[in-house]
Amino acid sequence: MNATTAGAVLDIRGLRVDFAGVPAVRGVDLALRRGEVLGLVGESGSGKSVTALAAMGLLPSGADVRGSVTLDGTELVGAGDTALSAVRGNRIAMVFQDPLSAFTPVYRIGDQIVEALRTHQDISRERAAERAVELLDLVGIPEPRIRAAAFPHEFSGGMRQRAMIAMAMANDPDVILADEPTTALDVTVQAQVLDVLRTAQRETGAALLLVSHDLGVIAGTADRVAVMYAGRIVESAPVDELFARPRMPYTLGLIGAVPRLDADAKGRPEPLVPIPGAPPAPAALPPGCAFAPRCPLAEDRCRAAQPELAAVARPQPAGAVRPGPALAADEPHLAACVRAGEVAGLRPLDVFPVPGADRPAELTADGRPEGTSVLRVSGLAKTFPLLKGAVFKRRVGSVHAVDGVDLDIRAGEVLGLVGESGSGKSTTLFEILEMRRPERGSVEVLGRGADTLTRREAHALRAQVQIVFQDPMASLDPRLPVGDIIAEPLRAQRADRDRIARRVPELLRQVGLDPAHADRFPHEFSGGQRQRIGIARALAVDPRLLVLDEPVSALDVSVQAGILNLLLRLRAELGLAYLFVSHDLSVVRHIADRVSVMYLGRTVEAGAVGEVFTRPLHPYTQALLSAVPLPDPVRERARARILLPGDPPSPTRRLRGCPFRSRCQVFAALPGPQRERCTDEAPLPAEQGGDHVAACHFPAARAVL
Repeated sequence: MNATTAGAVLDIRGLRVDFAGVPAVRGVDLALRRGEVLGLVGESGSGKSVTALAAMGLLPSGADVRGSVTLDGTELVGAGDTALSAVRGNRIAMVFQDPLSAFTPVYRIGDQIVEALRTHQDISRERAAERAVELLDLVGIPEPRIRAAAFPHEFSGGMRQRAMIAMAMANDPDVILADEPTTALDVTVQAQVLDVLRTAQRETGAALLLVSHDLGVIAGTADRVAVMYAGRIVESAPVDELFARPRMPYTLGLIGAVPRLDADAKGRPEPLVPIPGAPPAPAALPPGCAFAPRCPLAEDRCRAAQPELAAVARPQPAGAVRPGPALAADEPHLAACVRAGEVAGLRPLDVFPVPGADRPAELTADGRPEGTSVLRVSGLAKTFPLLKGAVFKRRVGSVHAVDGVDLDIRAGEVLGLVGESGSGKSTTLFEILEMRRPERGSVEVLGRGADTLTRREAHALRAQVQIVFQDPMASLDPRLPVGDIIAEPLRAQRADRDRIARRVPELLRQVGLDPAHADRFPHEFSGGQRQRIGIARALAVDPRLLVLDEPVSALDVSVQAGILNLLLRLRAELGLAYLFVSHDLSVVRHIADRVSVMYLGRTVEAGAVGEVFTRPLHPYTQALLSAVPLPDPVRERARARILLPGDPPSPTRRLRGCPFRSRCQVFAALPGPQRERCTDEAPLPAEQGGDHVAACHFPAARAVL
């Protein structure tokens, strides 16, 4: 028995899972020891979630599960429902990706935690109810006694996930399995949930298997990391070792595909590395190494036989290692690669070269490009009626979705628009695209005020402003071949057939797709390819401004890298301007020249990306940046977090003074007279040097990276 399996509370050996004869997991070995965190990473379809569900015995009845999963020596594979029910929620608990679907919607949160407690413990309902309140309080639910009586739909996404963690830790489990617990959450809520997971592990002493596609989350949380590809573990090592010296080209590609928030600290940002190709279909796995068709280092012996997961030489660390149960002196570094020794020390760009990788100088300059204004928004506001009544509806209030937004984009410039869910980003986009008189403020597109346009002029001008949506599958007509989808904007502009016939193949080539595939339908393409189709459609009428609404949030990190590189190339070739909306500040740091931060419908800070990210002045911007994890274990563990309490205030109420003060770390430390200013006077955006503006009475730079 090696160091990895010694003392394991959960030991997975030779796990195989088939669905209708198609392999999804192909011989996985994992071991979790008490008190450690094991990160499980890989692209979609690699088998991460199937592995976690198989360990809990939660796969559908049609799944063929073989191998061994033992919990403190008790075999779970093949166990009956009675035996598994005694273990689930008691000795092994799970935190699901979507807590809304995991909770029963017709039962109160407190009652569901009570049920979990009384199923496995001989305690009274009254004592279980008290314990449920204690657990909700422990995970940071405000007013836990009142909230225990609420239904799941009355909780925000972050609160539901915290309640799910409270239920998971109710019976002091030996193992907690967390399957993408922060995927759908804002970065500030993600930081809260990760902090709660650490609290749960500390309070219960459990081992934690953390499944995630976010390498930053893994870097800051895990003790060890296992990388999955095509149903197998292809690399496993302590977290510091894996990030510093990956030995598998696939791992190197995953790390190189992640945009870095700390680009300034590292110097000029390197291009992202998209891993070429796509993972193989489980029913058509290639012989030998499954990664060989995508690997630039592959040779004949890689294709001849599947490489075993074997120990590689590991240099002794120069400094102190991370404390904890995971780092035994002989902790092995395992890699399933015949060239693992050669990979050590290589950079991602050494293995996966990116043609035209040098970024244009203007992308890293602090100054703004010389050019005409493409979009100018000033004091934009939009309210929606708040209605009550089933048959006879009456207005009982207003939702202040946008309440003072300022934007300015010049030709060839990329402006990133960031903020939590509900901050008003999408409403701002729709108000711009409507090209009509705004409720309050002004919108100017290509020098034309939206309030002065006739319907015909607005229609003509709208061709110059195109949008790329978040979900390409939902935005592409499934009944049309992609050639017709791309040609649709041209037909709307009454282009002749010859021009359309020339333009469609040209656009497909421009976004990196084969023109011969124009007759295929959207479902025949991968997610990244569908997003490229959406971009080609937006480019069809030669726009000057692209509005990109979370264009990479639904993509794997390697696919995301390819789309971001494509957008940078198109920007350089066509002189496009982008309004890039994203909740991922690392992506914004990589692609944008300037950034605008929104909170509760208002612009609270704006300026050059390098300036705002290295010298944030508004407390909200500081909290956003501190919550973004870095894919660097050493730097990530050394950072101080700013955890925002609670959720943003309701947009149905116009707050007097600063709307951020209820969550503001600066306001909490102010003396009484200065607090009165924040309470009584709403701060307006003011210049803080150059074009850096912040809407704060007490702006102060704070290092968060």
